[in-house]
Amino acid sequence: MATRQALIFDVDGTLAETERDGHRPAFNAAFRDCGLAWHWDEQRYGALLAITGGKERIRHYATHHAPAIAARPDFDALVGQLHRIKTAHYLRLVDQGQLPLRPGIARLIGAARQAGLRLAIATTTTPENVDALLRANLGPDAPGWFDVIGAGDIVPAKKPAPDIYQWVLDRLALPPSACLAIEDSEIGLKSALAAGLRCLVTVSEYTRGQDFRGAWQLLQGLAGSSLAELGLRSSAGDSD
Repeated sequence: MATRQALIFDVDGTLAETERDGHRPAFNAAFRDCGLAWHWDEQRYGALLAITGGKERIRHYATHHAPAIAARPDFDALVGQLHRIKTAHYLRLVDQGQLPLRPGIARLIGAARQAGLRLAIATTTTPENVDALLRANLGPDAPGWFDVIGAGDIVPAKKPAPDIYQWVLDRLALPPSACLAIEDSEIGLKSALAAGLRCLVTVSEYTRGQDFRGAWQLLQGLAGSSLAELGLRSSAGDSD
């Protein structure tokens, strides 16, 4: 139906509701393991999501709420240790099946593959997190369905900077006009728009009420959405 050749997905909040019951408790477990009396409740964590990147989030919190720890000479090492431990806790939650994909996501990915659309990911979360989420929910071969996975610290400037999308576009060897970004947050939308992409926003539990001006489409979810309804090519397998 449209000339789009690729879908580029964000991960956290877009593919799955990973923030409140995945990353947040994993951070808290890491804090306990390292003897820190820090606890990020749901409200505080929602505010911290304005800072993209887990290590960046830790640094921001320490700077503003635990300056003595932020001033420690070993603070950089501590941040790295916390993030590694947090990732291990998060991966266990994923492996236990605690973080399913959002309704409609698996079907959309399957329909896109059948229609010949290329798939890519542009996210600030770590590659290990992406790999585990895809394998746990779509099967062991799922990471290979994506032509490009841009994740973690692969670019220095994280969303809302456009760098991660530009990195993915370069490796897809496609112009922005040939791709559709799928995001859940204002920060992600700004990143996609800055890279020249058309962006569909599917609102997540932490992003309701954010400013989504500039979004091509704004949806509460993707359950029941077909490729044709999203302005993309349809296929025989996407007609139900």
